[in-house]
Amino acid sequence: MNTLPRMREEKLLTSLGAVIRKRRMALKISQEAFADLIGMHRAYYSAIERGERNLTLGTLHRVAKGLSVRMAELMRDCNI
Repeated sequence: MNTLPRMREEKLLTSLGAVIRKRRMALKISQEAFADLIGMHRAYYSAIERGERNLTLGTLHRVAKGLSVRMAELMRDCNI
């Protein structure tokens, strides 16, 4: 069993969550308000920021749109 790909995936999700959190906080908006803005449950959104959810492209697009950035910018800022 090769755990290396899983470790890379976890690192990517954690890094992406941190990038999203940093962008949201720069907008000075709470998790709850942001989740409402993009039509997502706060608990699910919180798990994204903690790197505990594997986002679909659709979900990543919703988050990026709410942050007024392109999905590619979020991925680029992950430095993975």
